[in-house]
Amino acid sequence: MNKHVRRKRTPYDPSKVVDRRAQELGRGAEVYFVEIEDPYEAGAKILAARSRRDDPLADMHARKQIDEAQFRGGLAFQKDFEAAERGPRAIDPGKEFVDGGMMPEPITEAQQKAALQLAIVYRELGADGSALMHDVLIHGQSYKQIAASRGFSGQRWERYFGTTVFLHLHTLAFVYGFAKERTGRKRLEVCG
Repeated sequence: MNKHVRRKRTPYDPSKVVDRRAQELGRGAEVYFVEIEDPYEAGAKILAARSRRDDPLADMHARKQIDEAQFRGGLAFQKDFEAAERGPRAIDPGKEFVDGGMMPEPITEAQQKAALQLAIVYRELGADGSALMHDVLIHGQSYKQIAASRGFSGQRWERYFGTTVFLHLHTLAFVYGFAKERTGRKRLEVCG
């Protein structure tokens, strides 16, 4: 008996529309939908499900804890950080030298622009604000994890860091041009 029977495949038909959407989500999935570029069709947009579980910024936005301007400011910060981080890599002295190795990649204009924008952002946030935004937006830490990493515990400290993150997200929204006011204190007083 032949265990490996080849099945005849149907030929590709470009006129047939293929539904690439997921039909089911996993148990306990926390997602929100975003519009992204379609990788298969130039210029087209598709809806994609994005997990909120490992993305504190998306989670705050989905729970209406931050507004659209703060969300966009946080996304812009993440985008600039990713663009600037892609820069030249350090040479590992532990590795054996190989003739004909790859030349280092030059720094692109996009990287330079992102680094300059981050310098402005870091100046506006200050040292503590920059570290806090990195913990939340880059490392995905919760307020409880942030408090613990700084040697604090309890709900009061978690609320303190939550309020501080809220204000720094508003600063990001202002710096990136999504908010007209310099501080989000008025909205914070109304909410809190």
